[in-house]
Amino acid sequence: MQSWLPALKPDGVPKYAAIADAIAGAIRSGELRPGERLPAQRDLAERLDVDLTTVTRAYGLVRQAGLIEGAGKLGSFVRNDAALPVFGETASEVGMNVPPQPAFALLPEAIRTGTAALLRAGRHSPILQYQPSLGNMVERRQAAAALTARGIAAQAEEIAITAGAQNALHAIFAATLEPGDRVCCAQFIYPGMAALAQRRGLRLIAVATDREGMLPDALDVALREGARTIYLTPTNDNPTAATLGVDRRQAIDTLARHHGAAIIEDDAYGLLPSTPPPPIAAIAPERTWHISGTSKIISPIIRVAYVKAPSPRETALLAADVNQTAVMAPPLNVALVTLWLRNGTFDRLVAGVRAEAVARQRIAQRSLAGLHYQTHPEGYHLWLELGRTADAEQIATRIRALGLSIVPASAFAVSPTQASAHVRISIGGAIDHGSLERALLRLREIAEG
Repeated sequence: MQSWLPALKPDGVPKYAAIADAIAGAIRSGELRPGERLPAQRDLAERLDVDLTTVTRAYGLVRQAGLIEGAGKLGSFVRNDAALPVFGETASEVGMNVPPQPAFALLPEAIRTGTAALLRAGRHSPILQYQPSLGNMVERRQAAAALTARGIAAQAEEIAITAGAQNALHAIFAATLEPGDRVCCAQFIYPGMAALAQRRGLRLIAVATDREGMLPDALDVALREGARTIYLTPTNDNPTAATLGVDRRQAIDTLARHHGAAIIEDDAYGLLPSTPPPPIAAIAPERTWHISGTSKIISPIIRVAYVKAPSPRETALLAADVNQTAVMAPPLNVALVTLWLRNGTFDRLVAGVRAEAVARQRIAQRSLAGLHYQTHPEGYHLWLELGRTADAEQIATRIRALGLSIVPASAFAVSPTQASAHVRISIGGAIDHGSLERALLRLREIAEG
């Protein structure tokens, strides 16, 4: 296979990473088979019109991943025992909305170099010790600066650092709500939120929505009936992919202020858009609990979330629950994200996920042509409408076998009586482009069929 030439996609990633991605993809698809020889590095560099060091670096990354091996002057060969990641090995993975990884090894390299830099202090490193439950002040100041840059005026005393957004929601519920309290939310919501509300004995009030999100008139009715908390994911909602416009955000703020309601803004996907709308916490800081994390915009391997509370006093209310449920966010993870925020790596990693999401959106657009679905152009999940007579559960089961994460609307419904012929499809995760396209084409056949 010495004549093999990778097809590089101009998605704004480094050339060495794009070449490594192409090699790994060819091995995964079978285009490059075990034992086959790769093109000589110098030849490939000439044919791709890139520097030799670029190709050498790409081969090095694929070798480190265990996919190829060198044999001296004989060149590089696909390993017979190449270990390839498989998406959907566990039931939990199949049901999760996992961000696609940016170009080859960008995240592992950022983790490796960042961790090495943080641990240079050896046994005297402060990150090897217990931290305050809400995070140390240096890291809370860095988080406040990052939020302020997004338009959310924040000070360190208003920030709590938690072990992911679920830990943050648990702490906010424990600090602010009592069993029986009513919480307004969309008709279809993130299942983790629904499970937590049930555990805490809260009443979820489903508010009617349109393609943009929660309808102000319907929200007004729910608030008049006694609800005093609003939960929403305003940007690229999970599962519907709806994004509230600025006018709709301001209308929700007006209603919350009029009724004295608090807002919990689960901004899990808020940084994915290249030109994001203003967070609700920037519009209504005095009543909004803003949650932003790393799991949905970088990777679930780094479970860190930042809570911006309405005031320092309310931030302090979270300490007891965070301590009881997690003690603290993982110090190494928090220190790593803080370093990335400071040196620009955080933005580069998010940009890499965004670029990969855009590439996958193109595949979805081609493969699902003719079907009706809602999505964010820089997101990685789709809300696909099926025919009224379609069996969403059966279709999801059939498509999952192809490695695609697909979940019927019933898993997100606040009320079991809510019927909807929709499925949420995650086009992120570890599934490669070829497998994604095949699964989506098969889904279209079934949906049309």
